[in-house]
Amino acid sequence: MAGSSHGHTPAAWTGVTIAIIGFTVAGTFMVMAEPLGFWAGMAIVALAGVVGMAMRAAGLGQSRTAHPVHRVAATPAATATREPASVEG
Repeated sequence: MAGSSHGHTPAAWTGVTIAIIGFTVAGTFMVMAEPLGFWAGMAIVALAGVVGMAMRAAGLGQSRTAHPVHRVAATPAATATREPASVEG
């Protein structure tokens, strides 16, 4: 993933940080058996997605055209020479 710059933007880091805080809040209140606090934490998690998308729209995220999808195609010669696996017994 490091070779494709996946997640190395301010928008990604901010979104993930807010989501971690939200899950921490939700988990803490779940252990304390406080449903209102749990749902407040889940709202923070949802807010993380909104903030990440807003930051990406503002130009702080990675554009869709920055890195093309990497595909590894099998060559016909490589697949034609393979033999099926067998069981020795």
